[in-house]
Amino acid sequence: MDAEQFAARGSRTPAKREPAGAALRRDDERMDVTEVLLPGVGLRYEFTTTDGQRIGVVARRRGDFEFVTYPGDDPDETRVLFRLSAEEADAVTEILGAPRIAERFADLTREVPGLNAGQVEVTAGSPFDGRTLGETRARTRTGASIVAIVRGEDVIASPGPSQTLQAGDILVVIGTQQGITGVERILAG
Repeated sequence: MDAEQFAARGSRTPAKREPAGAALRRDDERMDVTEVLLPGVGLRYEFTTTDGQRIGVVARRRGDFEFVTYPGDDPDETRVLFRLSAEEADAVTEILGAPRIAERFADLTREVPGLNAGQVEVTAGSPFDGRTLGETRARTRTGASIVAIVRGEDVIASPGPSQTLQAGDILVVIGTQQGITGVERILAG
């Protein structure tokens, strides 16, 4: 689960990726979102609501989220509005719509040299089409983690070993480049 999943789909244009700290602009909404890398913590996304209130969403590396507001002009002075566990954030994501999870994990991998994010498709001829994620033994065999499955319009965040894979699924994989390539080989048979 990640903060990027809070961005809705459909008629909206996905935010463009810019370097940390740069403003992100949704062309059809004119929404500026500032992204700040917080080394060792995660990422903070900030925006101003149509009512003029500055809001921040801190996406922590451990998977939880903190929603803050800035009561004054000091950007370091915050007031916590609420916190969400990874599970709670998953529920909110399901409500609001999903999908730029791979992009979010790519952002986090910048903090850790040698760590990469990749997408691996389960093809129609894969020996794992219709079998469970656990049967791949991907993490054990490659050291890479499958952190989400994108299935059509749905995102299955933090899939467990009993999650059944289907042709067309896109697996979001975090690990070394060698590990991601290993997951590709496993799924190809």
